[in-house]
Amino acid sequence: MGRLADLWDPQGERHDVPTFLWRMAPDGLATRNQLVAQGLRPRGPAVAQVMWFSSKTPGVPRFARLYEIAGATPPRPRSPGQIAALAAALRARRTCPECGEVRPYCLPTSLGVCVPCADGFTAAA
Repeated sequence: MGRLADLWDPQGERHDVPTFLWRMAPDGLATRNQLVAQGLRPRGPAVAQVMWFSSKTPGVPRFARLYEIAGATPPRPRSPGQIAALAAALRARRTCPECGEVRPYCLPTSLGVCVPCADGFTAAA
């Protein structure tokens, strides 16, 4: 397992970008997920990163890029064409190629068809 002291690099000398430990980043910086939770999107490059060790990747540090909150903006509104394309794509993911029914859930990719068709219980037409 690595050492936390190896990750701490607030001047960016070892990691080429200022690096902080988990929960020790200065105020005014946030990860992409934290910005999205606030209804914002990062604009511009990451200015720092946070690193930590995880049991999922023993000995290999994990990291998350940090962006300036002051530089973040609300997402751009989607055009009507983008909204229509997204609706069509999601409908395609719910349409069974075997029975043609539009299900209220996305079809499992492991089955390739809706659950009733995979189980052999298709409705009589």
